[in-house]
Amino acid sequence: MTDQTAANRPAEIVSDDVVPPRQPWGKIVRKGEILRLVDLEGTQAVDFLCYDAADPRERYSSMNTIKVQGSIFVKKGTVLYSDTGRALFTVIEDTCGSHDTIAGCCSEANNFLRYGVRNTPNCYDNFLKALAPFGLGRNEIVGNVNFFMYVPVQPDGTMAIVDGLSRAGSYVELRAERDVIAVLSNCPQMHNPCNGYNPTPIRATISRPA
Repeated sequence: MTDQTAANRPAEIVSDDVVPPRQPWGKIVRKGEILRLVDLEGTQAVDFLCYDAADPRERYSSMNTIKVQGSIFVKKGTVLYSDTGRALFTVIEDTCGSHDTIAGCCSEANNFLRYGVRNTPNCYDNFLKALAPFGLGRNEIVGNVNFFMYVPVQPDGTMAIVDGLSRAGSYVELRAERDVIAVLSNCPQMHNPCNGYNPTPIRATISRPA
């Protein structure tokens, strides 16, 4: 088979899941595979974490990712680095243009602190559910990426979670730079506009290039 023929072969789909609103998801993405996240209806935040599958103590670091890129936003070309500076994923395609690295995930605690509400579905609890099958838990939850969520920062340092920039069909593709555990929460937040006050499904597809 020629290289040209191989290049024209379609990618092999490893898994293809529609993640319902408010639900968690988690899979191992092998080195070289591509994880594609699609905002099916638009304006839906997706909280995301990743870990070296061989040693989950090697986890995503928002600070390393921000400092190396020199930007608080994730976009095409951004590398998601671990706490020891190893590449976990590289963003190879992005039709949204801006994804948050600083606001973290919603939780029971911060929903009460910020909005005065109790017993709300939240991304922290979803992360716990997504991590459990891998033998991971609370100690592994760190500052995360929020795909499709827009958190602008003003010159005086103030920030806010505002309406997302993604539209129906917006997507981001991440290439695994090693075997990686990827987990996400299809955000259930209803007390700020990160989901347009209407949580909707997203699609998570893992493919293996030909």
